[in-house]
Amino acid sequence: MVKMGFIFSKSMNENMKNQKEFMTMQSQLQLERQLTMQNEMRERQMAMQIAWSREFLKYFGTFFGLATVSLTTGAIKRKKPAFLIPIVPLSFIFTYQYDLGYGTLLQRMKREAEDILETEKAKLEMPKGMITFESLESIRREQSRFVMDK
Repeated sequence: MVKMGFIFSKSMNENMKNQKEFMTMQSQLQLERQLTMQNEMRERQMAMQIAWSREFLKYFGTFFGLATVSLTTGAIKRKKPAFLIPIVPLSFIFTYQYDLGYGTLLQRMKREAEDILETEKAKLEMPKGMITFESLESIRREQSRFVMDK
């Protein structure tokens, strides 16, 4: 009789162990899928940002070219070099957009972000620290109490 209970108990423990391993594997698989999906969404958003920048550059580049030719012509004809002043800020905008769309700006930003994550961690901390389940629950309870009091 004792032997039978021992075998049954051993079998139950084995089943529970297998169940726990299965649940752990399922949790890991779900997390991996979520991470893959988040990364896919991030990549798509970045691709849209780069595509937007390139499209904007086409229109702004045309405007910049026409403005540069017009302002230069006006400065020469009227003998007023002040007409050339707007070209300076416009050229900064054009250069930035070009660097974002076709240059290395994104790689430089990525390196800078990585450096911030490694060396300036304190600047990334949330005000009042990380949100916890307990803090959310206390806020939820407080809001529920407020709604019930009305």
